[in-house]
Amino acid sequence: MNTTTTTTHYPASTKTEQIETRTLCVLVDNEPGVLARVIGLFSGRGYNIDSLTVSETEHQKHLSRITIVTRGTPMVLEQIKNQLDRLVPVHRVIDLTTANPAIQRELAMVKVRGTGDQRMEALRLADAFRARVIDATTESFVFEITGTSDKIESFINLMLPVGLVEVSRTGVVAITRGPEGM
Repeated sequence: MNTTTTTTHYPASTKTEQIETRTLCVLVDNEPGVLARVIGLFSGRGYNIDSLTVSETEHQKHLSRITIVTRGTPMVLEQIKNQLDRLVPVHRVIDLTTANPAIQRELAMVKVRGTGDQRMEALRLADAFRARVIDATTESFVFEITGTSDKIESFINLMLPVGLVEVSRTGVVAITRGPEGM
């Protein structure tokens, strides 16, 4: 389970609550306005979205899968899940963080500028992280890296002093392990 522990202090009391990170998978009808309704639920209640990916996954049935990474107290996260489940175009909501073991990945393209030693260091780090060079010029590289969000964050942080120029990330995609589907 991905759990980030932070302490939230409330002015009226000495109460502290644990903030958790959750990955929610939402199966919805693929029709105009559905994503806006899902996002509206989050924004209307002041919930934050750390990552969001959407794609049609069952073309014949016109179904799309929305993967949302969000944070909150266990009570708030349960409330989010229940509110998502009540939206009309939603067929199913699964918390992949608490369900069967799930696999989570993200893809990023990372542009790095550099010549000489910086260039060699960028290539060395890319090799260590199994990032692929997908574009190269005499002054820059674009690397493609796939893995957990933590792995991508580490790669980006190491590329900062080497000459990081730009990052483009897909957001988290996730799926449960085993023979059962959503």
